[in-house]
Amino acid sequence: MNAPLKAVPDTEKPAVKRDVELESMMRRMARDARQAARVLALAPPAQKNRALVAMAAAIRRSRQAILAGNAEDQAEARRAGATPAFLDRLALTAARIEAMAAGLDMIRKLKDPIGSVTASWRRPNGMRIERVRVPLGVVGVIFESRPNVTADAGGLCLKAGNAAILRGGSESFRSCRAIHAALVEGLREAGLPAAAVTLVPTRDRAAVGMMLRGLDGAIDVLVPRGGKGLVERVQAEARVPVFAHLEGVCHVYVDAKAKLSMAKKIVLNAKMRRTGVCGAAETLLIDRAGAQHLLKPLVLMLLEAGCEIRGDATVQAVDRRVKPASAADWSTEYLDAILTAGVVDGVDAAIAHIERYGSHHTDAIVTEDKKTAEKFLREVDSAIVLHNASTQFADGGEFGFGAEIGIATGRLHARGPVGVEQLTSFKYRIRGSGQTRP
Repeated sequence: MNAPLKAVPDTEKPAVKRDVELESMMRRMARDARQAARVLALAPPAQKNRALVAMAAAIRRSRQAILAGNAEDQAEARRAGATPAFLDRLALTAARIEAMAAGLDMIRKLKDPIGSVTASWRRPNGMRIERVRVPLGVVGVIFESRPNVTADAGGLCLKAGNAAILRGGSESFRSCRAIHAALVEGLREAGLPAAAVTLVPTRDRAAVGMMLRGLDGAIDVLVPRGGKGLVERVQAEARVPVFAHLEGVCHVYVDAKAKLSMAKKIVLNAKMRRTGVCGAAETLLIDRAGAQHLLKPLVLMLLEAGCEIRGDATVQAVDRRVKPASAADWSTEYLDAILTAGVVDGVDAAIAHIERYGSHHTDAIVTEDKKTAEKFLREVDSAIVLHNASTQFADGGEFGFGAEIGIATGRLHARGPVGVEQLTSFKYRIRGSGQTRP
């Protein structure tokens, strides 16, 4: 059995010695993860499911330890002047811990993707060809304030037969360690290697750079979850493939043929349910043809809910509390109770606006006109497009994935919530009867 990794303390050690120790630890961690990935790739579904059951049970048993670690993280963040939105992303409650465990339960119930045949055909020469799902290998996840990513990413990678190397943010260090300890307990109970889900045991930022370089080829894909700065760095420096979205500049377009009652319900939820999530609406667009009866009620509702609105001239005329929108506001991800709002000339103008200012993440239309809705769904080039539903459904759990490891807005391999199936690749199996190529 491999010796357990020990946390590398942030001490006053000479920089050279500290770097050597960190690099040695990271290399050993990567080697162990690669070995664990081989075990997981061949593990039967029943064994992986036993681990997920045990991991969920361990999280529930460890609730007090997780809450204690999180309380320390929150206290440190408050002393550092963290914003309310940041503290909300960092905070764990009994309900959120139960949601983590329930997410693992849901992942367990998903169909195991490994070994499933996605296509098969027979060639004229008699050879039978199959395309079969296989694990990616080792998935590196670099995330910031959300400690629940530890459980989500660990569980999803396990179900898909991948080993995971997790590097949580320094602000959630204690929370992540407590959650990870529960996951390891579950892995061991099921007879799987502890290195199947590894948490980088240091706050040293140099560890991120080592992961971006791929740890000598041990990491097959990287998933960053965090702010724009983190994702930009990962996309710029990574030497392995990346699943990521840079920003969630999400829009709600309210068409002239929208029901006001539905529009109010959706807009309020899309913006104010949780302002710090990537699926929170950042821009409200209203059809000029319906502005007379839609605009004022929507603006007043948001203002009364405590949302700051930055609008164009038409929106500003509704209420003096509306601030003028700057050019930068239209492409800003606030992650706070702030919204940019404007009036546009119909669905074509809304689609053009979203194409110009959006981030291809999640965008919604509210309308009773099915033809207009289908046009929006067809032409808006975003990973997630909704009709008459809140943008806050941009979540793997809401898609039935159990959880998500992140949301991808690229066009290669994965797009939208990255769940179990998106954490697989494929290979071809060919069965012959002595065929040779002429």
